[in-house]
Amino acid sequence: MHKEKKKNLIILFAFAAILSVALIIGVNGDKAQTVATAVINDRTGSDADGDAYSDASEDLYRANTLNIEASDNDADVDVLESANLEDSETTVVEAKENAAELSLTAFTVTEYETVAKMFASDTVNVRSGAGTDYDKLGKVTWGTEISVTGVTDNGWFEVLYNDLIGYIRGDYMVSEMPGVPFLFVGDSRTVQLQNAVGSTDKAYIAKIGEGYSYFKNTALPAIPEYAGQGTVMIINFGVNDLANANKYIKLVNSNIDAWTNAGITVYYASVTPVGSACASVSNAQIENFNNKLKEGLDPRVQWIDSYSYLSQVGFSSSDGLHYSKDTYKNLYAYYVSVVQQNQDNMVASNAQ
Repeated sequence: MHKEKKKNLIILFAFAAILSVALIIGVNGDKAQTVATAVINDRTGSDADGDAYSDASEDLYRANTLNIEASDNDADVDVLESANLEDSETTVVEAKENAAELSLTAFTVTEYETVAKMFASDTVNVRSGAGTDYDKLGKVTWGTEISVTGVTDNGWFEVLYNDLIGYIRGDYMVSEMPGVPFLFVGDSRTVQLQNAVGSTDKAYIAKIGEGYSYFKNTALPAIPEYAGQGTVMIINFGVNDLANANKYIKLVNSNIDAWTNAGITVYYASVTPVGSACASVSNAQIENFNNKLKEGLDPRVQWIDSYSYLSQVGFSSSDGLHYSKDTYKNLYAYYVSVVQQNQDNMVASNAQ
């Protein structure tokens, strides 16, 4: 009986232990089931409906995860590359700007203690720096009075221009009021030249029907009123008195020293041809006159062969002696081209 009672006690203890375990499982069962299900699903790839994916599905999931991470990394790389590209482009732009700045003419300025007054000897650009590679601020015309505040080490002047600091090339600035850029002295053909091309930056001393006497007594004394440093003077007398070639030569040569010392560059334009309607003179007489002057004038008087020019390009004339406006405009352009070519040659010669 004791054995049976002992056996019952063992059974009772065993039942109590089982009951305790059951209570613990009951409390945590839902959680345990959830954890177990999650573990199972993670291991087998089950979907919400309990269908099992193969191990390949799990591998695909892992591969997709890696792809997502890789994609995120690629995005970071793209952003980085984009940032690097922007930085690179910015660097290139800055490098170009720096190179542009470095390529500009370098100069230093010696400032004047007081503002000086000078004059433009021609129409010339005003620039933001002392070099033709700087931007243009504007321009000043011949004879403009300019306030000068300094001089650069490369031959430019620092000036006040419309409340700005600007720079003008020194060879276009003079200390005294300059003579006009172009002065034309002559007879009726010079009068008509003025009518055709106007008087901007130009002056004329001329009268219809005149010749040597007018040149000597009227025009000659008036030249200093217009001509000065930098003036190009073009003389064109003779068609009305071709017989006075030697007088013209003597008069011009006797004044060339004074004109040169005043800074005037002197040209004599040959008498131009006449048309068939002109009965007073012939081209043969004109050629003879031109040849005498070309040979007899001082070498400092530069010759313009306008006779050959019009003979080659042609001219329009109603009376054979005087030309159309278009012909005078062409003649003026030829004068200017000859002067410019001579100036360019002189600059090139001085540079050697």
